[in-house]
Amino acid sequence: MKKKVLITGASGFVGFHLLNEAIANDLEVYAAVRPNSKIQHLQDLPIHFVHLDFTSVESLTAALTDQAYDFIIHAAGITKAKTESEYNKVNAEYTRNLALATQALVKPLEKFVFVSSLAALGPLKSLTGEIKDDAVANPVTNYGKSKLLAEAYLKDIKNLPLVVIRPTAVYGPREKDIFILFKSINKGLEPYIGKFSQQLSFIYVEDLARIIVMALGTQLMHKSYNVSDGQVYDRYALAQYTKALLQKKTFKFHLPVASVDALASLMDFLYAKSKETPALNKEKMAELTAVNWACNIENIQKDLGYMPKYNLAQGLKETLSWYKSNHWL
Repeated sequence: MKKKVLITGASGFVGFHLLNEAIANDLEVYAAVRPNSKIQHLQDLPIHFVHLDFTSVESLTAALTDQAYDFIIHAAGITKAKTESEYNKVNAEYTRNLALATQALVKPLEKFVFVSSLAALGPLKSLTGEIKDDAVANPVTNYGKSKLLAEAYLKDIKNLPLVVIRPTAVYGPREKDIFILFKSINKGLEPYIGKFSQQLSFIYVEDLARIIVMALGTQLMHKSYNVSDGQVYDRYALAQYTKALLQKKTFKFHLPVASVDALASLMDFLYAKSKETPALNKEKMAELTAVNWACNIENIQKDLGYMPKYNLAQGLKETLSWYKSNHWL
């Protein structure tokens, strides 16, 4: 019999690729989606859909007991919210509830992989060095703080077969945030915030999905790993590769940090009573203006044999081809 994996956040960008990777690894896949999730792009996949009530440990325990999963990949969460409490509720408290629900299972879970974020550790303050797995955490956003809190909750739960994966900036087909820059470049505009130097890291979504699913079958437990493609890029690399692939010339310009910061504050004010969160906000500014997001992946390479298949140039070629084929660009 195939082993069963429950993947939360299955309708999202990363979740979609996790589903495909799990299917490719001959797992029986259960996709946890919200009742109002858009799942048209999942309808042709050989998966089972489930709805979970993350507010109730009792309800979650019943749902997990019913299916007797072998593995859980918890990728559900929010990247945009109005308040710190909202981030903490969804990203940390719901995560803790799901993990607590596994404690009452008759059939022990083999692995619980939590998809955290490099934002949980936060960026370095200078261009020197890389963010290591055991770095002192200094998240600069409420999102990052909520992911760090979730990690803390999980580590306090005894007998949880936990592996934490902290991806850096993830891009690939269906991604919508970095895609904003691709649209801008396609229109001939290449904006930057300030003129300071930056070190950035990226990971192509298929590499991320592959290492997460790979972690399921290992004996590793109680480990946390940062994940990138192993390269460090300057702030212009993403645009340079994109321009070459799209065969576009752009008008490059640098906006004053103070001006963009003021605009972010204005957007937060204008959206204060809206259910939506603007793409540019004070939270995002803290990440966009951070100096060093370089990511060290030595431990995951050593422990899991992780070898990224895609660097930024290769991943962008696949990504932009998908955007054009699907009429996003």
